[in-house]
Amino acid sequence: MIQIFCRAHHDAADAPCEECLALLDYALQRLERCPFGADKPTCAKCPIHCYRPAMRERIRTVMRYAGPRMLPRHPILALRHCLDAAKRVPKR
Repeated sequence: MIQIFCRAHHDAADAPCEECLALLDYALQRLERCPFGADKPTCAKCPIHCYRPAMRERIRTVMRYAGPRMLPRHPILALRHCLDAAKRVPKR
């Protein structure tokens, strides 16, 4: 999603720009530390808000733009995300 956003907004052809790479690194750190592990729900359903408010707003901006554009580019990933969104939130 970050790659899709960065190409459109920062004219990054091959790799994400520094700002988007920093956001990606932050998101990966949050995923590594998630107490739900592999059973992690989508962020919209998660009872734990692990992103700092400023970073949460940045990732929301990326998701709002890239989410609808995922279906034609990465249909399997988009479908997996929809299935993950339908799962129940696990107990910690």
